Amino acid sequence: MSALKILVIPGSLRTGSLNAKLAAVAAHALAQQGAEVTRISLSDFPLPIYDGDLQAKSGVPKHAVNLKRMMGVHHGVLIVTPEYNSSVPALVKNTIDWVSRVQDAHETRGQVFRDRVFAVASASGNRLGGARALAALRLILSACHAQVIPNQFALPFADDAYDEMDRLKNAADSDGLKAMVRQLIDISQRMM
Repeated sequence: MSALKILVIPGSLRTGSLNAKLAAVAAHALAQQGAEVTRISLSDFPLPIYDGDLQAKSGVPKHAVNLKRMMGVHHGVLIVTPEYNSSVPALVKNTIDWVSRVQDAHETRGQVFRDRVFAVASASGNRLGGARALAALRLILSACHAQVIPNQFALPFADDAYDEMDRLKNAADSDGLKAMVRQLIDISQRMM
């Protein structure tokens, strides 16, 4: 049996991003549980704002095709999103919008979402930890017919949640992250 592969996508490009930091912690936790982890930056997959006219004229951008294919070689995907105005940032939504339009010859449009397991997490400086963005992201992924695991992870007061080694300081936070990681791995393994 091949190794379980999980793709980790931080939904922020900002230097010092709390969500990029959480994505790194999650990637480490996934690797400790035996998963083969790939953590990417969406800066490596720059995309224009989704526009149906642009798609009709020029097709789907190569970066959307490349990202979709990268998702396709993984069994599970973890998206770690910031919360902007009680929702997901444009970067995350736009990425999903473009990737959902990629259709290789041997598949139906959006099949990459239906054929793997997704998990969602967020970090925020407020007490909700990005929970509203997670609800919005779950809705967006569900509209793409993705299977999103029940466990999610919202890290509140994230600006003070890490120690000097960028590990989670609070045991409850660490346990919550590990529970989400275990569920992502377990459900992804069942779908292999």
